Amino acid sequence: MKPNVVLISGHDLGRLLSVYNRDIETPELDKLSEGGVTFENNFATASQCSPSRASIMTGKYPHNHGLMGLVHEGYGWKLNEDEKTIPNYLNESGYETHLFGLQHESKNPSDLGYQYIHGEGIGSQRAKPTTKDFLNFLDSWEDNNSPFFASIGFYEAHRPYGLEKYEDVKPSEISPLPYLPDTKKIRDDLAGLYSMIHRVDESVGIIMKKLSGTGIKENTLVIFTTDHGIAMPRAKGTCYDPGVGTALVMSDSEVFSTGNRYEELISNIDLLPTLLDYLEIEIPQRIDGKSFYPLVKGNNYQSRNHIFMEMTWHDKYNPLRAIRTERYKYIKNFVDEPGIYLPADIYDSPSGEEVKDKYYSFPRPDEELYDLQSDPWEKNNLAELSIQDDVKKELKDKLIDWMEETNDPLLNGPVPPTEEQKQTLKNDQLGN
Repeated sequence: MKPNVVLISGHDLGRLLSVYNRDIETPELDKLSEGGVTFENNFATASQCSPSRASIMTGKYPHNHGLMGLVHEGYGWKLNEDEKTIPNYLNESGYETHLFGLQHESKNPSDLGYQYIHGEGIGSQRAKPTTKDFLNFLDSWEDNNSPFFASIGFYEAHRPYGLEKYEDVKPSEISPLPYLPDTKKIRDDLAGLYSMIHRVDESVGIIMKKLSGTGIKENTLVIFTTDHGIAMPRAKGTCYDPGVGTALVMSDSEVFSTGNRYEELISNIDLLPTLLDYLEIEIPQRIDGKSFYPLVKGNNYQSRNHIFMEMTWHDKYNPLRAIRTERYKYIKNFVDEPGIYLPADIYDSPSGEEVKDKYYSFPRPDEELYDLQSDPWEKNNLAELSIQDDVKKELKDKLIDWMEETNDPLLNGPVPPTEEQKQTLKNDQLGN
């Protein structure tokens, strides 16, 4: 029988995990990594939930799958009608497909192809109840020659922090983020984030213990990933690495079991074709991603030498496109806005309060170029320095070529909001 697949996703937590050498204890994910395979340089196509999650589910860039903004009430972005998702592909291959907890790819999760949906509403999508729902499913599941796919989405660590009781984390014991000032407000904010990440880690441990205890783990591929970076300034809502760098750990009893860590550049559009490759399901030509399964198998694999990221709409129009190599990142901004964008949930946060006067006090440059080798936190924009003109031109040309090859609508001018978003924007302007 084909292996079961368990896809666990955290929300708004990027790579803030000890498995990625961050100063936070996440021992259960450390164990998953030690018995699995970890990808050091996995990146989201967008540092926002709906577009990025849909890229995981479809293997396509946001401007190709249709979600160039949020699906939430008041925004109304939708997947293209003919899009196929992981559940669609696996349904056709005889899988039972289940959703536990959170998804952000459609207002109606049944549209995504899941045969069974467990838990709706934020309260039931937090780690504890979602994990409980999955454990109950495992107790009732019978091995009847029909493998299962389970997407387990945790609401954590989305803002606001502290809606329910999490463990207390002492702000004084937190290492400051290297791209933000070290202030009491930001430390206090991070303490709430850390506590939610601890809950995610705890839940992963409970799931793995149950899978092992029932013997199901022996024929199951477990994938842990995150949708985009943490909801802090200069992370979520930007194309800087803290916004687009994401976790990816995969574990099974055979191929993904070596404890190896891979440094190759990977985009989250690559997860779908890799999964299909692993399950011996034909990979469609219509997707943008490429399988990295040959990399793990030790077969012939041509590594990416660059990846692309984008943003178009979030809670406002914020179009930008970016290309990243192992050493450099080039970002093209398409509107005149303040220096660094803060999504609404970050703007109103304690951390946002600390930096927004500074971040909104200077204009955003048309172009940004960073040498990630000497400037990993992307603070020194080299785009206006003539010594880097050759690098900037090469990356800009590749970015424009990619936009043309993928029919990016941004090349034709501003991308309009949905009708639902137009009404939301109108109401906001009226002060409603």
